[in-house]
Amino acid sequence: MSTDDVRSRNDPLPADHLLPALRGLAVGRIALGVASLVAPGTLARGLGVQQTPELDYLTRIFGARAIALGLGYLTTPAAERPRWQRLALMVDITDTAHGTAHLVRGDLPKPAAVAMVALTGSYMTVGATRFVRDMAARRR
Repeated sequence: MSTDDVRSRNDPLPADHLLPALRGLAVGRIALGVASLVAPGTLARGLGVQQTPELDYLTRIFGARAIALGLGYLTTPAAERPRWQRLALMVDITDTAHGTAHLVRGDLPKPAAVAMVALTGSYMTVGATRFVRDMAARRR
């Protein structure tokens, strides 16, 4: 029996209880991360944001972070996935809060701000929903 099998059996939230949406989000993070690394300019133009060398660099930093979060979640044993999910949730809360602040201030092109807040907000909503369910299950 492998270590992963033992962890899964002892895990209060085994792999079959994880939302398929979290796996989908992890795959989405990886795909967006790869696009950010390979074609940051295309991503900027798609959002209606002026491409600059500085933006390309920051977009690639974002891409590396997204890939790391996605791969971390997908490749870790089931017992350790809640930690990755919470790390991703913390990032999504921070990104959504900052994006919302830009949207309120109006200092970014509105379509770009709305698109990014919608993206990070949807990730945040799924992650927060899972977090709340996990906490409720632990109390039972």
